Amino acid sequence: QVQLVETGGGSVQAGGSLGLSCTASVNIFFFTAMGWYRQAPGKQRELVATISRAGFTNYTDSVKGRFTISRDTAKNMVDLHMTSLRPEDTATYYCKTNAVNSVYNSWGPGTQVTVSS
Repeated sequence: QVQLVETGGGSVQAGGSLGLSCTASVNIFFFTAMGWYRQAPGKQRELVATISRAGFTNYTDSVKGRFTISRDTAKNMVDLHMTSLRPEDTATYYCKTNAVNSVYNSWGPGTQVTVSS
C-alpha cells in the first residue's frame, strides 16, 4: 500500500503564504498524476491542483495565479506553494495519487490550513 505523508500547513492571516509537502513511500513516477485536494467543513472535497507524470499542471479556477504545484522526483515529493491566501482557502488539504491500477490510488491523512481575515 502506498503511504503518503503531508507536512506544512498551519494558520496564517489573509494575504499570507504557506507551503505544503507530500512525500510518497514509492517513486512518484509510478503514478500517472499526483494532486492536492481540499475539504472545508460542510463542503465536498474538491480538486485544488494536479501534476501529471509528464509534468503538466492543472489548477481549479479559484487558485490559479496564487497556488503552484511542483515536484521533487529525487525526494518522491509533491509540493503546493500557496500565496495570497484567503479565508475561503481554509480547509483540510489532502495529497492524492492517481495510478493506472486504482488499487494504488491513495490519500494522505490531511493537513489543516486556516486563513484568518
